[in-house]
Amino acid sequence: MANTASIIHLEGIEKNYYMGAQAIPVLKGISLDIFKNEYVALMGPSGSGKSTLMNILGCLDSPTGGRYILNGKDVSKMPDNDLAEVRNTEIGFVFQQFNLLPRLSAAENVALPLVYAGVSKKERLERALEALKKVGLADRSHHKSNELSGGQIQRVAIARALVNNPSILLADEPTGNLDSKTSTEVMHLFELIQKAGNTVVLVTHEEDIAAYAHRVVRLRDGLVESDKLNEKILSGS
Repeated sequence: MANTASIIHLEGIEKNYYMGAQAIPVLKGISLDIFKNEYVALMGPSGSGKSTLMNILGCLDSPTGGRYILNGKDVSKMPDNDLAEVRNTEIGFVFQQFNLLPRLSAAENVALPLVYAGVSKKERLERALEALKKVGLADRSHHKSNELSGGQIQRVAIARALVNNPSILLADEPTGNLDSKTSTEVMHLFELIQKAGNTVVLVTHEEDIAAYAHRVVRLRDGLVESDKLNEKILSGS
């Protein structure tokens, strides 16, 4: 049974890819619970299955076997249309490639998920400005991406991920295109977002980035190799 307190409950998740008739197993039975307001890093070497797992967590892909309960809903075998709706309401995505539209202002980029949700133009703008305020960019709302620094662009992308008040914020290598100083600023922002009550799941291969998380889950060869709390962060030392 799914733990009622867990926002993400994975039970024996398997994922196969196929070359002709041959099945290539990538995830080989992953069971995991992530709880509300946790800050979890998923780590693993190339080929460990972490990108495949992130796609399943983000409802971008469905597992071959097992169950995935997201915020009380079984999304394991949902049709694509239903999965798209879950993605838009339950999950905020932050990617390494910022994926902003260059012709739109920061506020218009942040408001995009609300267009798909059918929110009125006035409310879209209000919510976009509120999200930009959370990431410290209220004064840059009318700027286009070519008028912003790399760190500011990633902050806009984080604001866009937050605008729908998602159940989880899923960040895939969010500092991959940033210098070390800007990476530190962005990671501090994730800390503030988690402290404000959001659940954050971070996918990274960098130890210094994973060190910000409260819990680190390591994958190897399609299985959970270890799942440990970050005592250093949790003890405040």
